[in-house]
Amino acid sequence: MKVPLSAESNTESSKQNESSATLFESIVSDLFADGYSVQTGALPLELGVLLWEKSHSESPTHYHKAGIGRSSGHSINQAIRTDAVAWINSDTKAGDEWLIWIRQMQSYLNQHLYLGLFAFESHFSIYKPGGFYKRHYDAFKGKSNRVLSVIVYLNRDWITKNAGELVLHRNNALGQLSIKPEFGTLVIFLSEEIPHEVLVTTVDRHSIAGWFSTRQVP
Repeated sequence: MKVPLSAESNTESSKQNESSATLFESIVSDLFADGYSVQTGALPLELGVLLWEKSHSESPTHYHKAGIGRSSGHSINQAIRTDAVAWINSDTKAGDEWLIWIRQMQSYLNQHLYLGLFAFESHFSIYKPGGFYKRHYDAFKGKSNRVLSVIVYLNRDWITKNAGELVLHRNNALGQLSIKPEFGTLVIFLSEEIPHEVLVTTVDRHSIAGWFSTRQVP
């Protein structure tokens, strides 16, 4: 049964849509100019709280050691990567709301950048103290259909001594960009173009990592 929205609900929804459109416009501009976008505190607060609660309350049995490579080349190598991951789907309120918001972003990016984004996958990621991920690409040219990488941070009250920064290795002229994994910060970049790494964290570090992909060609 459909429940009609109140005038207040419609107003709030309109504000959220306007805010998201402004954010997506900024992302488009950044991607077109630089190939990456860093948006501090960009995740809608209500969605961020849902995802924070889900990430922090998820049973350890739902997480598994993250690997490197894909398909037949997939392996576990904790000299390169030490996080544990839990894939996100729409069977929970947090997952459903996250994927709804991501689909809105996907539609906007396709309309304005003509990227042909077709699918999206993502997982929660937890790095325990001492955890890291060495420098890597999320996709290799001609070897993957991943186009855009998306990272969202779910760490409240993050302080400098916690470390665990994401480092984007841009071209030689721009150098490295270090990003604190603070709650609500959103990072998007071209998967094939920008190598990156996670520096050693001194506390539990929570995030979501995801990838927009194009349609696979047989």
